[in-house]
Amino acid sequence: MHGKILSKHQCKIRQITEIERNKVNKRQWIFILAIGFLAGALGMGVASYQFRTTLAKDAAIETFLKQELRSPDGEVLPSASWRGKTLVLNFWAPWCPPCVEEMPELVRVQEKYRSKNVLFVGIGVDSPSNLRQFLLKTPVNYPIVLGGLEGSNWAKSMGNPSSGLPFTVLIDEKGSIKKVKLGKISEDELSSWLDAVIITSK
Repeated sequence: MHGKILSKHQCKIRQITEIERNKVNKRQWIFILAIGFLAGALGMGVASYQFRTTLAKDAAIETFLKQELRSPDGEVLPSASWRGKTLVLNFWAPWCPPCVEEMPELVRVQEKYRSKNVLFVGIGVDSPSNLRQFLLKTPVNYPIVLGGLEGSNWAKSMGNPSSGLPFTVLIDEKGSIKKVKLGKISEDELSSWLDAVIITSK
């Protein structure tokens, strides 16, 4: 009889132990899920911060155009003649895959809107030799400015605090910044930007 009572007691202990183990496992899973959620939220926050843009001041464009801008070949570019045009400034680098991927689309949009007083200007953030070498293999139909280290400061002043690439800025004929985008831009998005600005200016 004592043996049977002891056996029941042991069973009860096992049941209690199993219940406690399940509670512990449940708490562990809740903890793991909470950590996972926080990590995901933090990752999204970091990504959002990296790709954020700030309100750009139009004075940044005036400062940019007043400088002596040179091509990767050392040629002084006629930036004074860019005033009064709708400008699309595109900050890029040969080592930046999304920059290179979007370039054919920039070329197509430049060709499409050339007759509408639109000028694209690429700002290469790299050494002159690297830019020249890249452009020999991948020519474009718009001027390229040698940005170098100063290119990062220009990007920051135009609303890109992280100096990430690619970065595109749309400027209307009056020199006001209308749109900025950090990250790869598409032909359709650029076209919609330009159509809106051109219609507004009429």
